[in-house]
Amino acid sequence: MMKMIKVENLIKSYGKNEVLKGISFSVSKNEIFGLLGPNGAGKTTTMECMEGLRGFNSGNISIMGLNPDEAAKQKLIGIQLQSSSLPSNISVKDAMDLFCVWNNADSRYDLLEKFGLKNMSKKQYKTMSTGQKRRLHLALALACEPRIIFLDEPTAGLDVEARVALHQEIKNLKKKGATILLASHDMAEVEALCDRVAIIVNGKIKKIGSPSEIVSDVRRETLIKIKLSVMLKDLKLDQIELKDFKEGYYHFSTTNLLDGLSELLSCLKEDEIEILDLTVDKPTLEERFIEIAREGK
Repeated sequence: MMKMIKVENLIKSYGKNEVLKGISFSVSKNEIFGLLGPNGAGKTTTMECMEGLRGFNSGNISIMGLNPDEAAKQKLIGIQLQSSSLPSNISVKDAMDLFCVWNNADSRYDLLEKFGLKNMSKKQYKTMSTGQKRRLHLALALACEPRIIFLDEPTAGLDVEARVALHQEIKNLKKKGATILLASHDMAEVEALCDRVAIIVNGKIKKIGSPSEIVSDVRRETLIKIKLSVMLKDLKLDQIELKDFKEGYYHFSTTNLLDGLSELLSCLKEDEIEILDLTVDKPTLEERFIEIAREGK
């Protein structure tokens, strides 16, 4: 598959402080690729180098075969602004007009309608809510119909409703063929949106893969908690092991969820034992992230 972005051995220092220490990864066409890491890990600096907004000491960045500056000039990339990036008194309509002039593009008022901003075209930026600003930032990033879109903490500060709506818009952009690079420290956001993720700790990539691939080696066992109508007697189980009983719940573990749970349920059915509650505790991306972050310190 075509590589839209290639980053090779990227190094960036501020004086004697090396913040990027040989970052390398690639992003395929029509992929949502996440940069996940704690604050100060190097996510935003990596993004800014790719966007052509910040220089770097050594390494190579290719955006559709071009350097970042040339890719920006040819309107191949769209960048979602941060909250302080627009004049406080500018209106929604004027902001769109300004960005279209910068990009030598026709006015894209259709984007304002698409993101629910049409009825607030005269609204000043300083009076907008955080969610409205985020939607405006995304609309402006799309003004030049970019092939690649950079999103840095796109839903930070949003309420649940606005967050879900923006996630859906990002998924819609992927469906229409966009390639998206997203920086975040929000595990749920990364799991919901990203095809692949690079975990950055202290300026180095520690792990790359799909969220499920990264999660798969955090813990080999799946934990099952189950509350029953009666106390269990001795169970002879091969695929699942009873670990504990506390607060009315039996705690089982298994390395094969399907086989282990099937065996347990069959035994309970055979003994006519009613299940009152059952939860499955799968490994999470957050668990793996915390483990990797600790290893990187």
